[in-house]
Amino acid sequence: MSKTPRNILTIDIGGTHVKVMTSRERIKREFASSPDLSAKEMVRQVKALTKDWRFDVVSAGYPGPVVGNRPLREPHNLGTGWKGFDFERAFRRPAKVVNDALMQALGSYDGGRMLFLGLGTGLGSAMILDGVLEPMELGHLPYRKKTFEAYVGAAGLKQLGRKKWRRRVDEVIADLTAALQPDYTVLGGGNVDKLDKLPRKTRRGDNENAFTGGFRLWDTPKPAKRR
Repeated sequence: MSKTPRNILTIDIGGTHVKVMTSRERIKREFASSPDLSAKEMVRQVKALTKDWRFDVVSAGYPGPVVGNRPLREPHNLGTGWKGFDFERAFRRPAKVVNDALMQALGSYDGGRMLFLGLGTGLGSAMILDGVLEPMELGHLPYRKKTFEAYVGAAGLKQLGRKKWRRRVDEVIADLTAALQPDYTVLGGGNVDKLDKLPRKTRRGDNENAFTGGFRLWDTPKPAKRR
């Protein structure tokens, strides 16, 4: 008698929305996030939104660095109480938590050396190197007079306007691919649809790939340890 596959609840925690889906039903639900959204309030709202669902394990993509399935520090675009938050205890289910860009990257991965850049509220980033997951925090590195994120995130788009913002995105992609030498680059995030032409060896990802990544987390090796 075959065992029923476990049902995975995936939570994609973003600066504008928190989205949820299970691996069995594949129905997306969401609610608006805000700069005041705490970890406990997020859990409360997710539980209310999924009260008619049954799931066995949880995957979560968090907008910041993660160590040992817990956020390493507070997020830039949400409220407080996230650092060290225990998702397993909160949901009373086994949980895997990774950086949100890494989760979307995993859902977009087709093998080889892939660089993922998420053009959203900030700049998400991750690499997957022959199946090894490597979370990154490139968005906060110095760039010009600010940071990469300041130019190609949502604030940069608003300040620069779409035409100049596109040029900055092209520059950032060129700089990061020259430094990291990926086989290909995937662009995700809510603002990727504002780009026209993409550089060579670059393709658009689908934001729904975050859910695919969350499901795949339970079938892949653990993310690479920080050195």
